[in-house]
Amino acid sequence: MARLTGWWTRRSNPEKVELYTRWTYHGLAGVAVFVGALPALATASVVGPAGGWLFLAVLLHTVLVAVLCSRALSWQLGRRDRPNRLAAVVAALTVGGCLATLLLRRRWPDLDLQMTMYVVSGLVSWGVGALALCTTRVRHMMGLSVAAVAGVAVGTVLVGLPVTDTVTHTFTAGFGTLVFAPTSGFSGWLLRAVWELDAAHRIQARLAVAEERLRFARDLHDVMGRNLSVIALKSELAAQLSRRGAADRAVAEMGEVQRIARESQREVREVVRGYREADLHTELEGARGVLAAAGIRCRVDLRDADAELPAAAQSALAWVVREATTNVLRHSDARHCRVTVAIDAAGGPGAARGDGTGRDGRAVATPGGEAVGAAAVTGAASGGGAGSASVVGVGPASGTDGGEVVLVIENDGARPAGSGGSGLAGLRERLAALGGVLDAGPADANGRFRLTARVPLDGGDLRSAAAEPAGRGRS
Repeated sequence: MARLTGWWTRRSNPEKVELYTRWTYHGLAGVAVFVGALPALATASVVGPAGGWLFLAVLLHTVLVAVLCSRALSWQLGRRDRPNRLAAVVAALTVGGCLATLLLRRRWPDLDLQMTMYVVSGLVSWGVGALALCTTRVRHMMGLSVAAVAGVAVGTVLVGLPVTDTVTHTFTAGFGTLVFAPTSGFSGWLLRAVWELDAAHRIQARLAVAEERLRFARDLHDVMGRNLSVIALKSELAAQLSRRGAADRAVAEMGEVQRIARESQREVREVVRGYREADLHTELEGARGVLAAAGIRCRVDLRDADAELPAAAQSALAWVVREATTNVLRHSDARHCRVTVAIDAAGGPGAARGDGTGRDGRAVATPGGEAVGAAAVTGAASGGGAGSASVVGVGPASGTDGGEVVLVIENDGARPAGSGGSGLAGLRERLAALGGVLDAGPADANGRFRLTARVPLDGGDLRSAAAEPAGRGRS
């Protein structure tokens, strides 16, 4: 199923809107053939070969209008120049087709009024709708609609048709025009707005990154600027004292330089460490927002929200969640995602029993059989087929002395989610510093990929979590 729907799901939201809009106009071209071209062909039984030529003219008009709509949409998005020449050809063909139909009606009074009404209304509404895409001003669209309806009314009078024909042709053409012209104008505006909103989101993300870089540069400047100035002054002073023969004072000054340099090293490490810190709850909320924006239904269920993991464990697992979210977006076709976070002490309400369920009856075993805590991010494509993504088990597993936080991430896709990437190597380094491990590799022969992160915890860190009942959530 993922292979059949991948052409749609792999597109961004603006691309989906654009594809929908373009194919809507292609579908309307088919409708225009039934509304205008086939009735024109039906007139051949009364007017002879003239009906066939009218059919060909209406068919050519339909094709040219479809091409004009496609090029006008590209112009709306700034990808090409406005198709002025093609618009002029469509306008001339619309006027000529309407006049030819009215003249046939005047020449052969036995010609069915309903047939000519369909042909004229189809030509006018379909043509005006395409021409409306070639402008972005509302007054131009309104003026075009009024001119088209007035032109049909004047044309029927000049040809010499009776009042009944004038009212019928004018009313139907006016109705179609008032429907298609605003619809086309709104479609162009909506498509521009969607792409502009997407560009704004991208710019916002780049500005956020630039702002964070500026903050980091400012902090680094504040830390290093003063210390480097002091180092420079004391080094110059030590050099002068050495020239004057005050070796003891020069050594003392160089010792102070060494102390300041080491202090600068420590402060730089603190700045970098603070820059790299990540919060688990923030990353989970961010993952939900990013997945939702990508069209993946994501639910976040926060249990034991008052309990807190050690900062080091939170930061390490937050980076795992961030990397996993990136892999899900790049290497899977997930449609549903669930995030559940619950922390239970070893042997607590959510600890695994022999049958793979917790004492509260909830399953806490991963698909591979590992017993994990009751915190999970789970996702699956409709019907459980390919294209699912899951993050299972943020919480302490039973069977350990002090408990451990286990984070298991699974996703389905054609490619493994970064099995050899530098991102996983960095995660392994972070977890190794805490005594944790990270395993990543194929889970089975069906293309599932599993990433498991384990961080050991001291039992005392989980006392507040065990005191709180599970079940509170947020979605």
